[in-house]
Amino acid sequence: MTSPNDSRDIVLAFSGGLDTSFCVPYLKEQGWNVHTVFADTGGVSAEERATIEARAAELGVASHVTIDGGAALWRDFVKPFVHAGEGYQGQYPLLVSDRYLIVDASLARAAELGTNAIAHGCTGMGNDQVRFDLAVKSQGSYRIVAPIREIQKQHTQTRAYEQAYLEERGFGVRAKQKAYTINENLLGVTMSGGEIDSWEAPGEGARGWCARREQWPAEAMEVSLRFVAGEAVALDGHALPGETILAKLNTMFAQYGVGRGMYTGDTTIGLKGRIVFEAPGLTALLVAHRALEEAVLTKQQNRFKPEVARKWVELVYEGFYHDPLKRDLEAFLASSQAKVNGEVVLRTNGGRVDAIAVRSPHILNAKGATYAQSADWGVEEAEGFIKLFGMSSTLWAEVNQ
Repeated sequence: MTSPNDSRDIVLAFSGGLDTSFCVPYLKEQGWNVHTVFADTGGVSAEERATIEARAAELGVASHVTIDGGAALWRDFVKPFVHAGEGYQGQYPLLVSDRYLIVDASLARAAELGTNAIAHGCTGMGNDQVRFDLAVKSQGSYRIVAPIREIQKQHTQTRAYEQAYLEERGFGVRAKQKAYTINENLLGVTMSGGEIDSWEAPGEGARGWCARREQWPAEAMEVSLRFVAGEAVALDGHALPGETILAKLNTMFAQYGVGRGMYTGDTTIGLKGRIVFEAPGLTALLVAHRALEEAVLTKQQNRFKPEVARKWVELVYEGFYHDPLKRDLEAFLASSQAKVNGEVVLRTNGGRVDAIAVRSPHILNAKGATYAQSADWGVEEAEGFIKLFGMSSTLWAEVNQ
């Protein structure tokens, strides 16, 4: 009986883009039977999905499967991410976190084929190689093959080499793949390459879902989101699965240009990374959730929670998706959401979104007091509090003057 170690079958996480398209003939010429897996995490149209499947067939793969991953992406990433409420380095909404679900789909396919060989199209300079490799290594003993890393040992202009390699073998390269690396999923769109990598203004081709300023509707848009235990469960009064809510928010807020940004950050391997990203739905979700959460959590919870959130975000960003600490932090985050129940009304005139109304039975209102208006305590009590609260600073000034 052939063991997984002896199999010549290899599972390639496949997107149909330049890098993974290159990987197919490259691996075949190395003697592998290439089985491609596309994990559809909700960011592509039915037409694009069909194009990816056709691309795999054109390249001559041994088999191709498409996995629907939207529900898993919502459950395993979006829900705890919104609970956390923090972007990486305060900006980036972790749009590449579908990589972990792609790994899971690839490992499941490898088990079906009886092989331990996994391939991906990550480069040797980016973060995704860390995410893919660590996610695989943390779940068993696998052989990881990374063709792009291999060719980077001999070629400095890697993308030009990949394009020429494919064209020499009769495989075309789509126009949008020549200038940029574009990734889409339920979470949003990321774009890199071209003038983005050169620290110049992004060109017209570096645009995904978000409408340009001149295309924004003239009328403002308002939507309502209902949350139960910190999870969005209804949009404009209609109960919907989370992944459906996010997809609808993407469409609704993209037409107003919400959620588009440019981000420069510290990558896992030490380089500076620069990308254009668009996350209209996630941006709306985060704004709504924060408005509700800040109204129902205590001051101490609101102060401490961001520290936990930042650590959770760092673990996910850097590839430690299966580290036990991540699960420990998620337990805290979930506990903090017990009273995050209610409805938030969002409004956008274009470019940004604001939470204009918050309704919840758990808002921490003092029945006899309104900030800066009225109070159910006396002036003497206020003065006494100020005296005690500032005692240390007052004493320092008295002693050292």
